[in-house]
Amino acid sequence: MHSQRIIRSYSALFRKLQIISNIQRHKTQQVAEKIQIPSSFAADLAQIVGKHNVSTANAVREQHGHDESYHSIELPDMVAFAECTEQVSEVARLCNHHGIPLIPFGSGTGLEGGVNAVKGGVCLDLSKMTKIVSVNAGDFDCTVEAGVTRKTLNSYLRDTGLWFPIDPGADASLCGMCATSASGTNAVRYGTMRENTMNLEVVLADGTVFDTAGKGKRTKKTSAGYNLTNLFVGSEGTLGIITKATIRLYPQPEATISATCHFETVQAAVDSTVQVLQCGIPIARIEFLDEVSVDACNKFSKLNMKVAPSLFLEFHGNASGLEDQTKLVAEIVQANGGSNFVWAKDPEVRNHLWKARHEILYACMALKPGTKPYSTDVCVPISNLPKVITRTKEMIQEAGIIGPIVGHVGDGNFHVFYPVHPDDQETLAKVKDVSHKMALLALELDGTCTGEHGIGQGKRELLEREIGESGIKVMRHLKMALDPRGIMNPGKVFF
Repeated sequence: MHSQRIIRSYSALFRKLQIISNIQRHKTQQVAEKIQIPSSFAADLAQIVGKHNVSTANAVREQHGHDESYHSIELPDMVAFAECTEQVSEVARLCNHHGIPLIPFGSGTGLEGGVNAVKGGVCLDLSKMTKIVSVNAGDFDCTVEAGVTRKTLNSYLRDTGLWFPIDPGADASLCGMCATSASGTNAVRYGTMRENTMNLEVVLADGTVFDTAGKGKRTKKTSAGYNLTNLFVGSEGTLGIITKATIRLYPQPEATISATCHFETVQAAVDSTVQVLQCGIPIARIEFLDEVSVDACNKFSKLNMKVAPSLFLEFHGNASGLEDQTKLVAEIVQANGGSNFVWAKDPEVRNHLWKARHEILYACMALKPGTKPYSTDVCVPISNLPKVITRTKEMIQEAGIIGPIVGHVGDGNFHVFYPVHPDDQETLAKVKDVSHKMALLALELDGTCTGEHGIGQGKRELLEREIGESGIKVMRHLKMALDPRGIMNPGKVFF
C-alpha cells in the first residue's frame, strides 16, 4: 500500500510538471511564432486605409506596443489607422486571408497588456473614428464610433441635460470600455459597461459586419435569442473589433455633494461602506483609500488630508433628499469611529477632489520616481470586502513593499497600485506573489480575479482557476467559431 501511495504521488507530480512544461512551451511558441508579413502586404493595406494611415516607424510602433501596465513593449509589425467601419472590415479580411494577427487599439489606457502585439502583426488604431452618430435624448441613449472618448461625449452632451456616468478614471474610448467591460467610481449607482451597453456594431475576423442586437435596435430590454451584445462586452478584442456602440445615458443630477472622512483602521472604513450599502442609501460613489494612497494624493495633487484610511463619497439627487442621505451616512461613519467629515458642494472643490482620486496611479508612481505601475484588482461580494482588504494589507506589509490600496468599495472592487522599477526583479517577484495570493483569496471568498481591468496577458492562469476547465473549453469553442485562424488579438484572455 505504501509503495502504491508513493507511485500515485510521483504520478501526480509528473502530471503537474507536464502541465507546467506544456504551458511554458506554449508561451515560448507564442513568442517564437512571429508571423512573416508578405512583401506586398503594406501596399495592400495602404490601398484600404490610405498611405498616410499606415506606419512602420519605430516610434509609432512603440506607442502602440504597450498600454499603461508593467508589461514589456511588444511591437506590431505595422500600425494602420482606420477612418470608418468599411476600412476596418477590409483590413480584417486582408489579415485573415494572410493569417496575420490583428490587434485593435483605442486609447491605450488598459492595465493588463491587452494591446501588446505578442505575435507581431497589425495594430489597428481606431482613434480617427470620432463621430457621435446619434443622441436620442427622449430615450436616454446615444450611438458613438470607436474613437469617441467618454470626456468627448460628456462635453458634447453638456447642453442636453444628460451625461454618461461610467468613469474608469482615464479618458478611455467608449468602445474600448465596452471591450474591457470597464466600470469605475460611479458603478455602485449606475452599473458597469455590461449593464449600459445596448447594441454593438462588430467586425469579425473574416470582415463580416453585424450588429449584436440587430441593426439600429436600442430597446431597454429584449429576450430575442442569445445575448450577443454581452458576449462582446469584455471580449478584449479576441472575438471581433467593436466599431460602434449604443449606450445608455442618464439625467444630470439636480444636486451633487461630495465628502471625505477618515478612520483609525482599514476595517472601520470598509465596515462603514458595507453598512451604508446595507441601509439602501442610493450613494453615487464611495471610494476607499488607505493611508499610503492618501499620502500619495497629498503630495501629488496638493491636498491636505489626514494621512489615514479614508473614504471619498458622492451623493446625486435633489437637494432635500441629499440632506437626509448625508446625515444618515455621517451617523454611520461616526458610529465606526470616523472623523474629519468634510463636505464639498462647490463644483471646483469637488472636481479637484475627484481629479486627485483619478490621478492616484500617477501619484503612486511618484512615490518611487522612475517606476512603472504594477496594477491589479479583484472584486468580492461586499460582505467579504473587509476580510480581503485587511488580509491584502497584511500581505503587502509582510512582503516589505509599497502597495497603495484604492477601492470602488461600493461594488466590492478594489485595486493595488505597486510602483516597481522595471529592472528590480526582486521587488517585482514579491509584487507578483502578493498579487497572486490576493487574487486567490478573492476567488476563495466567492469573488473574481478582476473586477474591471480584464484578463489581458496578466491573469490568464487565474481565469482558468475562476471559471474552470469546462468554462475555458466553452470560450475556446466560441473563439474558434468566430476566429478560426486565431488572428484576433492573439495571446490574450487564455493561453
